[in-house]
Parts: sequence; C-alpha cells; structure tokens
Amino acid sequence: MRRVAVVTGASAGVGRAVVREFARRGYDVGLIARGEEGLQGAAAEVAALGRRATYVITDVADGEAVERAAARIEEVLGPIDVWTNVAFSNVFAEFKDLTMAEYRRITEVTYLGYVHGTMAALGRMLPRNRGVIVQVGSALAYRSIPLQSAYCGAKSAIRGFTDSLRSELIHDGSAVRVAMAILPAVNTPQFSWCRSKLPRKAQPVPPIFQPEVIARGIVWLAMHPRRELRIGWSTLKALFGQIVAPGLLDRLLAKSGYSGQQYDGSVDPHKPDNLESPLPGDWGAHGAFDTRARSHSTQLWFATHPYWPLAAITGVVLLASLGRKALR
Repeated sequence: MRRVAVVTGASAGVGRAVVREFARRGYDVGLIARGEEGLQGAAAEVAALGRRATYVITDVADGEAVERAAARIEEVLGPIDVWTNVAFSNVFAEFKDLTMAEYRRITEVTYLGYVHGTMAALGRMLPRNRGVIVQVGSALAYRSIPLQSAYCGAKSAIRGFTDSLRSELIHDGSAVRVAMAILPAVNTPQFSWCRSKLPRKAQPVPPIFQPEVIARGIVWLAMHPRRELRIGWSTLKALFGQIVAPGLLDRLLAKSGYSGQQYDGSVDPHKPDNLESPLPGDWGAHGAFDTRARSHSTQLWFATHPYWPLAAITGVVLLASLGRKALR
C-alpha cells in the first residue's frame, strides 16, 4: 500500500532531511517550498530512493496557495497520510530593531504557515478519519531567547493552537493524530540565509545537531504518533529550567544569549536574505557547522526505544537476584 507524506519547507534544512527520511521509509513525498532549485534537488533525491515525488512552488503564508498545493499533491500521489509542517522564516535582531513588516512576515510564514498547512491537511484527513499531522516545533516554544522574539513568539503560538486542536480531535473521537517534535539547535542553512542585524554572524546555540538526527525523530513520530517528541538533552534541560527557575534563565540568557548566537567576524550589511523571496540555488540540508554538529542523540534513541531501558534494568535486577541466591 502506498503511503504519502507532505513536507513544507522541503527544499532545504530540516525539511530537506525529512523528505529523504520519508522516502527511505517507503513514502511518496509531496514537496512544498518557494525555491524551485531546492525542490528539484529534493525531488531527485526521492526518485533516487525509488519513491515518487511531486513539488509545488508555494509560499506557506498564502493559505489559498497551500490549499491548491495540497489538492495538486493528492491529484498526483494520492491521499495524504502524513502532513509535516516545517517551513519558517526568521530575523536575528533585538525586538527594538525589527520593523513591523518584518515581524508580520515572520508571523505569517512561521505561525500562519503552520495553520494553513494544518487546515489543508485536516480538510482531507477528517472525512477519511485517518492521518497524522506533525508540527516541527522548537525548545524555544517553551523557553524564549533574546534576538529571536518574532520566531519564539510564532513557535509558542504553534504550540498553543496545536494543543487546542488536539483536544478538539479527542472530543470528536477522531482518529486523526496531531503530534509535535520539539527541536534543539540544528545545523541548517538558515543561519546563512536569514536576515540578521547582529554585529557578528549568527549561529545556533550549541549543542548543535545534524538535520538527519532530527529527521529520524520526526519520521519516527509520524509513524508512532504521540503528543510530543522532545529531541536532545539540551531540549530537556531548557524545558526543565523553564519550569524550575524561569527568572534565573531570563538573567542567564541576558548575559549569554547574545554571544552564544554569534561567532566569527562582522556580517556583510549587503548580504542577501530569503525573508521576502527565496535565494537562488539548491542549499541542501546542512549549514556551515558540520565540524561542530552531532550526528547522534542518545536521548532520542531512548525516547524512540522506550522499552529497551526498562528491559535492561529488569535484566540487571534479575541477574543480581540470581547472583544473591547463588551465594547463599
């Protein structure tokens, strides 16, 4: 039986890695993004893995365009089983340095883009009473950091509307599932293409993970839907800190949150960015931090193999018990 997954933001970064992982797991993949060269590259990778792909050039801030893209994908590939919202935009800057147009654009892409994708998916899944929607979230939805106020606000909004929707689906007895992946810092091209008003180059807050690590978690979540999948010990630490001492984190981030998001020399003030339109070229999944990014997450392994630790502990207890009996 064919399975169909849709990925927004499919041309690069986490979305690009998720496209490949879905294809490896036997899915045909519908690709949604703005950059045609990246979409073509992603479609070629899906074909190389023996699966079908179709792409629709779409700005997810346009709800009608997202609906048309969903209709086109089902026309070509068939009924959508999984919809994964990944696409976002960002500007690295203090709030006081952002314009209203920039703030609105980030919100329309990063927050409303998820709303548009979710609406398009639900419109098809609810009548069939099956399907999974995966929202690719962030630890920043729980613990905001300086210099990314619009992005943090959008990620928090995604979590809020997703929680509300999930309760509605449970109330209605729907078999459609909505899940959220909570991400750590990831080595993607966004730090090269996002608009920045910082004095130095933008970087993800370490520890940094390769996008393939994240993709494995997201596709696992799509195939084993649960409320949330939190990826990386750093994500767990951020969430725990926000519960235990949010005021202390405010002060710590005021001191370290600026330097932790910047590196190397000054930014070229004329550097092009992708806020309003895509940059040319196929950017792929990885950013500029390959030498510093981790290719494995022990925490993710435990999260996606929940019975193995229990089995190991049980085995140790049994062996210890047998050992004590043997010594008697």
